[in-house]
Amino acid sequence: MLRSSGVSALVAAVVLSCAGTACVPAWAQGTAPSGGNAGWFVPKTAQPGPAASAPRSQAHPAPVPMPASPADGDEAQSQTPPVLPLPPVPPSPDIPRGVAPPVPVIGVISVPDVMRLSSAAQQAERVLGARRDELARDAQKEQAGWRDEQQKLQAQAKNMASDQIQQRERHLQERVISAQRDFRNRNRVVQEAAQVSLGQIERELVQIIRQVASSRGMNLILHREQVALSQDGLDITQQVADQLNKVLPTVFIPAANVDPEVLAKSGTMPTTADVERQQQEAPAPVASPEAPAAAAPAVAHH
Repeated sequence: MLRSSGVSALVAAVVLSCAGTACVPAWAQGTAPSGGNAGWFVPKTAQPGPAASAPRSQAHPAPVPMPASPADGDEAQSQTPPVLPLPPVPPSPDIPRGVAPPVPVIGVISVPDVMRLSSAAQQAERVLGARRDELARDAQKEQAGWRDEQQKLQAQAKNMASDQIQQRERHLQERVISAQRDFRNRNRVVQEAAQVSLGQIERELVQIIRQVASSRGMNLILHREQVALSQDGLDITQQVADQLNKVLPTVFIPAANVDPEVLAKSGTMPTTADVERQQQEAPAPVASPEAPAAAAPAVAHH
C-alpha cells in the first residue's frame, strides 16, 4: 500500500501561499526616531580639564577580591564529568525473520507544477485572489478615511471645546475598532474559503497519485524538488495533472457572502459532485403546446 506522506503539506504550502497575508492595515504604527543614531546610545566624549584631572575626594576604594576557597579551586580544575551509575540494560530477544520489503520502484512528482497545471487550482486562485484584492482596496480606503477624519479633527480642535474634542476622538476610535473587526472577519472568511477549495484538490490529488503510481508499477514516489537527478520516464507530474483536470476540473468555492464555518456547521456543505447530480436529476423541460405532437407509430394489420 502506497503512503502519501508529505503531499498534503506541500499542497497546502502551494495553494495557501498568500491566503495568510493580513489585509488589515495597522492603525497605530510607531515612527522611527529622527536622529542619525536611532536605536543607539552614544555617550559624550569626556573633555580634559581641571575637573577631569583633579582627584575625586569621595571616590570609593576598589573592592578587594575574596580568595577562592579550596573546594572552588578543586572544582574548577576538575573538567572530567562524573560517571553516574545506570541500571542494567534488559536483554532484547531475537526477532523472527520477517518478509523482505519489495524492491523499490521509484517515481518522482512535482506537486507545485501539478497545482499550476490544475484548472481547479487556477479557478480557486482567480476567485479568491479577486476577493483578497477587494478586501485590500476596502482596507486602504477605510484607512484613508481615518486619516482625513483625524486631520479634520486636528484642524477644528482650536475652535472646539475639550468635551467636543473627546467625543469626536471617541467616535473615531470606535469607527477604527469596528472596521478592524470587520476586516479581520472578512479575511478569515477568505482564508477558510481557500481551505475549502484546497481540501477538495488535496483529497483528489492523493488518490490520483496512488492510482498513477500503481498503474506504472511504482511503489515509492518522491518529490522532484528533493531529487538531484532523475530521468524523464520516472516523472509522473504531467500524467497526474491530466488526470486531475479530467476528474476535478472545478471545485466548490463558498460565495463571498457565506461564512464557511456557518456552512460547515449546517452539515450541508455542497460540492461540485452535488451540483452535477442536481443537474442530472433535474426534470426534462415540458414541451410547448404549440409544438407538433410526435407521430404515433403505425400498427401493421395482418
